[in-house]
Amino acid sequence: MSRNSAATAPSSAETNRPIGGSDMEKVDAHRITFEEYLEIPELDDSWLEPIEIDENDRVVRRGRPRKPDRKRHVSLRLSPDVLAHFKARGPGWQTHVDDVLRAAMSVEQDAALREAAPPAPLASGEAESAKPAG
Repeated sequence: MSRNSAATAPSSAETNRPIGGSDMEKVDAHRITFEEYLEIPELDDSWLEPIEIDENDRVVRRGRPRKPDRKRHVSLRLSPDVLAHFKARGPGWQTHVDDVLRAAMSVEQDAALREAAPPAPLASGEAESAKPAG
C-alpha cells in the first residue's frame, strides 16, 4: 500500500459494498418468477390517457417550460482569490457571478453608447458662455 492510498477512501470493490446503496450484481442475477410476472400490471389505454398530443403530433411536456434564453453550462477559469470571494457568499454564488458580469456588461454598453452618440446641442444661453472670450 502506497503512502497516498491511506488518505483516500477505499473503493467499493475493496470493501465489497454496493455503490449507491444497490447491489447491481444481485439485481442482474435475479430472474422474474411466474408469480412476479403475474403481478405486473397490464398496459392498457388508461396508461396513455394523461398524455396530450399537440397539433404537430408531438407529446406535450408538462412542468415548467424551458426559457428561450436559458443559461449555458460553461467552464471558466478564475483566480483563486476571486473564486473564494464569490464562494464565501454560500449557495447561489454562481448566480451572483452572473449578476456581477451582467452589471459590468451594462456599464460597458452604456459607455460605448455615450462615445458613439453625437454631442447634445447646447442651449442658446450655454452657447454664448461656451464661446472663448476674445
